[in-house]
Amino acid sequence: MASTNLHFLLKWFMLLALFSWVHFPSRALAIGVNWGRMASHPLPPAQVVQLLKANKVTKVRLFDADPDVLESLGGSDIGVIVGVPNTMLRSLNSSLKAAENWVHDNLTRYVSAGASSAVQIEYISVGDDSFLQSYGKQFYPFVVGAAANLRTALIKVELAEKIKIVIPCSYDAFLSESGLPSGGQFRTDINKTMSEVLTFLSKHRSPFFVTISPFLSFHQTKNISLDLALFKQTARPRNDSGKSYRNGFNLSYDTLVMALSSAGFPHLDVIIGQIGWPTDGAANATSSIAQDFIRGLLGHLDRSGTPLRPQTPPLETYIFSLLDEDQKSTVAGNFERHWGIFTFDGQAKYQVDLSHGSNRLVNAQNVQYLSSKWCVVNNNKGMSNLTAQASQACSTADCSALSLGGSCYNLSWPANVSYAFNSYYQQHDQRADSCAFGGLGLITTVDPSVGSCRFPIGLRSSLSAPVDRSTMFHLFISQVVTIAILSCLMRETW
Repeated sequence: MASTNLHFLLKWFMLLALFSWVHFPSRALAIGVNWGRMASHPLPPAQVVQLLKANKVTKVRLFDADPDVLESLGGSDIGVIVGVPNTMLRSLNSSLKAAENWVHDNLTRYVSAGASSAVQIEYISVGDDSFLQSYGKQFYPFVVGAAANLRTALIKVELAEKIKIVIPCSYDAFLSESGLPSGGQFRTDINKTMSEVLTFLSKHRSPFFVTISPFLSFHQTKNISLDLALFKQTARPRNDSGKSYRNGFNLSYDTLVMALSSAGFPHLDVIIGQIGWPTDGAANATSSIAQDFIRGLLGHLDRSGTPLRPQTPPLETYIFSLLDEDQKSTVAGNFERHWGIFTFDGQAKYQVDLSHGSNRLVNAQNVQYLSSKWCVVNNNKGMSNLTAQASQACSTADCSALSLGGSCYNLSWPANVSYAFNSYYQQHDQRADSCAFGGLGLITTVDPSVGSCRFPIGLRSSLSAPVDRSTMFHLFISQVVTIAILSCLMRETW
C-alpha cells in the first residue's frame, strides 16, 4: 500500500513539474525601458522618475551618466544601466586613469550614498551600438579595452561584483544570408573584435547585450510580414531545420543564438537592450500597431522562450523607448524620433501592461506647458517665399510627422507649412521673433491640430538634452532629409 501511494505521489509531482515547465518560463519576466534625452525640451528628470514609479517600471537604461538624472534616481529602487557614450571609448581604452576618473565621477558617489539616496546601478553599457555598420571603425575597436579598464577601476573601488559591464551590440552586427536562424553569424568585418567581446563577457560572467528590431527588419528589408512582426496568429510561419518560427522576434533572437553558438559561446545569457515599435514618421509606424507589437512581445516573453532556447528567455528586456526625442538623428528614417511609449510631454500614446498589474499607463503629472499659442501661416500675406521659409524652419525643428506615412502627411498646403512654422516656434520657447518668417508667420490662440495630426505646445523647461558629438554629422544629414521631404510634400500639394 505504501509503495502504491509513493508511486502515485511521484507521478503527481512529475505531472506538476511538466505543467510548470509548459506554462511558466524559468525566469521571472524583467521589463525595463530606455530613457533617452535627445529632446529640445525634455521633461525634468525628477518628473520622469515619478512617471517611471507611477507605472511601476523597475529598470531603466540611460545612454550617459548625467548627474541630474542620476540624482533624480537616488532612493527610487529602480535598477539602472549607466551608459558610456561612443565618443569616450577611445580615451577610456587608452587610459586606465581616465576609466578610474569616470567610475569615481559617475558611479562611486551615487552607489555609496546613504540608503535613502543611493542609486541602484546594475550595469555599465560601454558604447552605444558601436558595432553599427554605418559607423564603420569609428568606435568598436576601442570597446574591449575601454571595458577592461572600467572593470579594473571597478575592482579598485570594490564594485566589480555589484556592477557588471555589458557591451551593446547593434541589430545589424549579426545576420543570416538565408534569413533563417540556422545561418546566424556575426558580420565578418567584426569577427575578431566580437570574439574578444564574447571572451571578456564570458570570463566575467556578464550577459550579451543586444538590440533587436523587428520594425527595421520589416521596414528596411521586408524579409518578414507585418503579421509575423506583430505576433499575429494569422502569420505564416517560417520553418528552419525542423523548427517552426511564428513571429519575427524568435527569428531574430535565434539568429543571434546561432551566431553566439558559431562563435563558441552557446550558453551566454542575453539581455535585450533595445526593442520597440515607432508611432509616427513612416508607413506602419502608428500607435495602434505599436500597441499590438508591445502587447504581443510582452505576452510572448511571459509565456515561452524561443525554439533554440525554449526554457531560457532573455534575462531582461528594455523597451525602446520611454519618451519621444525630437533631436534624434533621422538617418535611418523620420520614425527615429517617435519610438516613445509616451509623447515628449509624458502622455501615453497607447495602453500596455508594463508591470503585471494594470493595462492602463499613468501619464506624467503637473506638466508645465508654454502658453496656448501656435504659429501658423498668415494667409493674408503673399506666398511666394513660403517654400524657403518652411525649409528654414525644418532645418532645426522637427518636421518628421510630415513625412510619407506620418500623422501629418495628409495636411494640405499651406497647413503643412503651418506645422513646420509651429514646430520651430515651440522649439524656440514661443519667442515672437521665432514666428516671423519674413512676415509669413502669424501667432494664434486657436489650436490648428487636425484629426490625428497634433500641433504640439512646448514645455516650460530651461533644460536642454546633451547631444553626443558623434551624432552631429547625422543630425546635419537628418535635417537635409527632412527638408527634402517637406519640399516634396509642398510640390505635390501645389
